[in-house]
Amino acid sequence: MRIENNILIAECTAYDFKGALERKKVKDWLKSVSAFPNTEGGTIFFGVGNDASIVGVANPQKDMEFISEKINSHLDPIPVYSLKPVETSDGKVILVLEFPVGQQTPYYLSLDGKRIAYVRRGNQSVPATSRELFELVLKGSNRSWDSLVSNELREKHTFNTLEKEYNLRSGSRWEESLLSSFGLVTEDGHLTNAGLLFADRCPVAQSRVYCTKWHGTGKTDAVNDSEYQGHLLYLLDMAGSFIKANTAVRWYKLPDYRLNLPEYAERAIEEMCVNHLIHRDYSELGSEVSINIYDDRIETTSPGGITNVFDPVRLEPEKIASKRRNPILAEVFSQLNYMEKRGSGLRKIQDATALLPSFKTDKKPFFESSREFFYTTIPNVNYGMTDADFEALVDSRQSADEKTTRKIYPEPGEFTQKIYPEPGKFTQKKVGKTAQSIIDAIVADSKITRKGLASLLGISENAVKYHLSTLQAREIILHIGPDKGGHWKVVVKK
Repeated sequence: MRIENNILIAECTAYDFKGALERKKVKDWLKSVSAFPNTEGGTIFFGVGNDASIVGVANPQKDMEFISEKINSHLDPIPVYSLKPVETSDGKVILVLEFPVGQQTPYYLSLDGKRIAYVRRGNQSVPATSRELFELVLKGSNRSWDSLVSNELREKHTFNTLEKEYNLRSGSRWEESLLSSFGLVTEDGHLTNAGLLFADRCPVAQSRVYCTKWHGTGKTDAVNDSEYQGHLLYLLDMAGSFIKANTAVRWYKLPDYRLNLPEYAERAIEEMCVNHLIHRDYSELGSEVSINIYDDRIETTSPGGITNVFDPVRLEPEKIASKRRNPILAEVFSQLNYMEKRGSGLRKIQDATALLPSFKTDKKPFFESSREFFYTTIPNVNYGMTDADFEALVDSRQSADEKTTRKIYPEPGEFTQKIYPEPGKFTQKKVGKTAQSIIDAIVADSKITRKGLASLLGISENAVKYHLSTLQAREIILHIGPDKGGHWKVVVKK
């Protein structure tokens, strides 16, 4: 608690001020006793006016006894709390009633023949909506929406897409027992909600994505739009395909190869789609993930925010606690190598975008959240650039790359067993189709792996290794950093 010149910090989501202890109107403050543990915790200050001025209480001991008696009589279950008197510098006494985040939600207030759970919104304590109450029940039972058991039987559903994706991306072979291990099917053969979302014929109506390409930078005229409904892997594939079809890749012709200058990083787009599909609130019926493509940005919105305010607030990835609304969905996508368990997806979106050739610091992706929605905005790194800007960009990259790739070759006669090529010898021949595809893939996703390239191009990992080695020898690409965690860079030589 902070007191400055006998003035407390303003009343807010975490604070509630009561100038006096209302003994005849206990509901006035008991609502907050229910709301704080149901939301993010908080503190009620008795003896503090609405204007945050400290007025004090007359009889601290009797007031504390009355407060404890009313909480124990009217709250179910009784929340964990601490109640203590605090003396201010001018001798006044205030009572501080503090609540941590509750673990046995919902905390109901039983009064006047009614049983209501309250939540905190801004500086008010209000009755929880039906959806908020559902979330509180799940939280109190230590369960998530995706873990709830449905009436659908395993024998009526197939998981062919999940099996195929697992075999392709995990490096292991699919087994029927994985459905149970992942939490998609129960021991008695029923699908959980997570199982429904991965089943080939997903019956969850709100498992949808709306995609729209807009003309200009606002919602004026729609150029193209599509609605997709189905299992999560289908939605991920279709959303990515829609974005790819409605965004552009500028290219610059160099002597040996073509340098792509994409508007968006493929890895950033994939991370964005995965995050919004995994962490959205599926308990809200009639909802969907919305992807809006404008000339200067892509905005993605999904139901279920991570803050307690109605207006969107900007978030910093490093300050967001890794809290999974749907842990089973997150685990399955982690097993498919679409995401990491430590929850670094938002940072990956920013890092992947920063490695694009056209990136500037003012084009950094950002994230916002309100109580109802989560938002991701990825700027178009090429937006507003002229032909002269692109020419200057290539020139500046060439200058930097010449310093990076300069090599010292051995003096003639120093080695007799090998003949080393002269600098520039490799650049006399243009790269082939496969090598160019590898260059394009590296520009789109500079952290793509050898396995990822093999899967993308439909060739063996040994073939990928050969082409990577050849491109490195020709000083067309560089690998920066460690084998794990580093990234590729395409060298510019005009």
